[in-house]
Amino acid sequence: MFDKNIFSHKMTVTIDRFDKELLSIRTGRANSKMLDLIKIDVYGQKMPINQLATITTPESRMINIQVWDINNVPFIDAAIKKSELGLNPQIDGQLVRLPIPSLNEERRNEIKKMIKTMGEKCKVSIRTVRREANDLLKNFLKNKEISEDELKSNEKLIQDMTDDNIKIIDQKVSLKEKEIMTI
Repeated sequence: MFDKNIFSHKMTVTIDRFDKELLSIRTGRANSKMLDLIKIDVYGQKMPINQLATITTPESRMINIQVWDINNVPFIDAAIKKSELGLNPQIDGQLVRLPIPSLNEERRNEIKKMIKTMGEKCKVSIRTVRREANDLLKNFLKNKEISEDELKSNEKLIQDMTDDNIKIIDQKVSLKEKEIMTI
């Protein structure tokens, strides 16, 4: 039988992932979450920085990364420089300092575009879940497990869930853009 909760959960997971991605975007203030998407290629696998070091924010415009193994410092340095964060690490032994420069207008607009792109990808994921649900419903109808009326009511339910989740994504994109554009 058709269970809308499965698809509701998939949509919720997609939005949660989007939230994590939004937290990783630089807003001009130091935030250790902005390093979450950076993966370091060490020990034969890709690992997040927080599994290789202690991350602190001693000031509003500084992130300190206390690396546990000095051999990993160059890998962390290279990964941060390659990321889209636009940060320039300063190395002092096992301590990597990340000064957070204030955002200029050009960089703010680049970040806005990046946020819009992330939002669109999330919407595509939501629509993919909708298509998956509708395909399942059509299979149920074909196999005579549900009636035509049940198909229509469930399709409307899935469409309403999709619309609600896309509104949530649009709101999150709008809020993050406002935060980025605030000086």
